[in-house]
Amino acid sequence: MNTEKLTKLDPVTIGYRLDSSLPVIPLAMEVEQAGCATGHAHPRGQLIYASHGTMRVICDHDIWVVPPSQAVWVPPLQKHEVYFPGKVLLRNLFVDPSWTGTLPEQCTIFKVSSFLRELIGRAVEIGEGYQIDSSGWRVMLVLLDELQHAEATPLHLPMGRDPRLLRVMEALLQHPGDARDLKQWGILAGASDRTLSRLFVAETGLTFRGWRTRLVLQEAITRISQDEPVSHRRRL
Repeated sequence: MNTEKLTKLDPVTIGYRLDSSLPVIPLAMEVEQAGCATGHAHPRGQLIYASHGTMRVICDHDIWVVPPSQAVWVPPLQKHEVYFPGKVLLRNLFVDPSWTGTLPEQCTIFKVSSFLRELIGRAVEIGEGYQIDSSGWRVMLVLLDELQHAEATPLHLPMGRDPRLLRVMEALLQHPGDARDLKQWGILAGASDRTLSRLFVAETGLTFRGWRTRLVLQEAITRISQDEPVSHRRRL
């Protein structure tokens, strides 16, 4: 995905608003072919859920493609970027840090159950105009409790840090269907195929083939969410 062609979104200031009497501040948005102007972090944790469309989230050197069946949790003060390659109906829930103690301390993708989806929708309807011990307050507490027990999914694309490895990864991110083998990639990276093979396993926990397969799977998820025919999915 070429992020340079995406519309740059203005920063959302809600994430910097600290108020323990508002455990959750919801924000609904509709965006299309847009993304963050730059990586950023804020004191509130953030649950990002697209009820329609697919997001690409970059968090702590990992890349996640998030379809409507999932949501991404970004803990407080975690630097992240979010991109929306198509039309997305977005539901953000900004959680005050005083209420995040039972939630993961790292970026996590949750499966969104039908109950959690309804809770997110209800939270957006309530907005931030609720008081302590009101019905809206209790909905937010149930939502936080449901997030605590939501099932996490491990499907993400780990990124390396070695400059030689990153040259290969960044080229494949731009063109997931590139079928060059490690020996051919070594010319671009300035490293032998054996060195690249070792770096993939050491820095991502995946072989080169395993990493590329996961990249193509993420690309397929994005294409399907945009109603592109399955036959258009890129091949390994």
